[in-house]
Formats: sequence, C-alpha cells, structure tokens
Amino acid sequence: RYRGFTRLNHWVTAACMIVLLMTGFSFFHPSLFWMTGLFGGGQMARWLHPIVGLVLVASFLLLFVQMWKLNLPRREDVEWSLKIGDLLKGNEEALPELGKYNAGQKVVFWGMSGLILVLVATGIMIWQEYFPHLVSIPARRIALAVHSLAAVGTILIFIAHVYAAIWTRGTIRAMTRGTVTGGWAFRHHRKWLRELAGRQDADPSK
Repeated sequence: RYRGFTRLNHWVTAACMIVLLMTGFSFFHPSLFWMTGLFGGGQMARWLHPIVGLVLVASFLLLFVQMWKLNLPRREDVEWSLKIGDLLKGNEEALPELGKYNAGQKVVFWGMSGLILVLVATGIMIWQEYFPHLVSIPARRIALAVHSLAAVGTILIFIAHVYAAIWTRGTIRAMTRGTVTGGWAFRHHRKWLRELAGRQDADPSK
C-alpha cells in the first residue's frame, strides 16, 4: 500500500507534529510550562518550535505531492458519507466500493493541508527573532490567536486520524510494513483492490 519512502515521510511528519504539539502546549498555559524540560528548557523549546515547524512543512509538502490526486473528491465519497451510520455499525457491505482513500481520510488530508498552511503563515508573522518588523503588534496578536486556534484544529484532526487507524483493524501495518492483507483491502477499499488487480492483469511482471 505504501512505499518505504512514503512511510518514512509519514513518520517524519508525525514526529514533527508531536514535537510541535508538546512545545506549543508548553507555552500555551503556565501549568504546562514543565513540558519545556523535555527539550532542555524554555529557551531551547522556544527555538525548536519554529525550526521543527519548517521541517514539518517541508515533510508534509512531500506527502502532499504524492497523495493529492488520490484525495480528490469522488462521487462515491458522498454516498459513503451519507451511510456513515452503517460504517459505525460495522455494516460495511452497505457502503459503496472505494478507491485508496475514503471520505474521512480525505477530510483529514485536506483539513491538515489547510491548517498547516495557516500555521506556517501565522507562525512567520509571530516569529519575532527573524521577522520582528514584518507586521504590526496588533496584527501579531491576531496572528497568535489564529495560530493557536489552528493548532487546536490540528490536534483534533491528529487525534481522529490516530483513533481511526487503531479502530480499523489492520490499518496500522500499512504504515509500518507497507502492506495490508487482501481481505482488508477487499473490505475497506474494494475499488482500489480492483485497480491493483487490473494493473497485475495488464502487466503480470508487477
């Protein structure tokens, strides 16, 4: 399901996200400042946060280039969304056949794409060490508020992404081993499986 490069790219992005969430939380409220100790203190955490943010943007951009076409909306996504109740009940036979990603995964992808764009834009606006005169103080305050709200949205999507991966049994191995079972593919992404089978029929050497 995923090449080694894509899996490494995914885990680098995830690691950056975790570091950013922890360093960001440490400055969000005084009661959380103790978390800066995990990174060598307040000064180190404050330096690390924007640097890792830039690494995240570069890493996610690589993922975006690889996956954006596969995450474009399709007609079956609407039907899948309307039958979300059947999914929660485990009645997946009532759902339409899907390509590589379902509507929920596409929402995570595009939601994260938009929020990361907002985070990097507002992050540069509030990065006083290198851009002290980029915007006015009132604009910087607004940017800080927007940055914080976007971070909360990112956290919620991150939690939903992890929960869905754990809840859908057999999914995590796609990003650890790179493969999924034929049964998993047939149950959750049948159209994608048919596409793979079609490629095999067209070129038996693959």
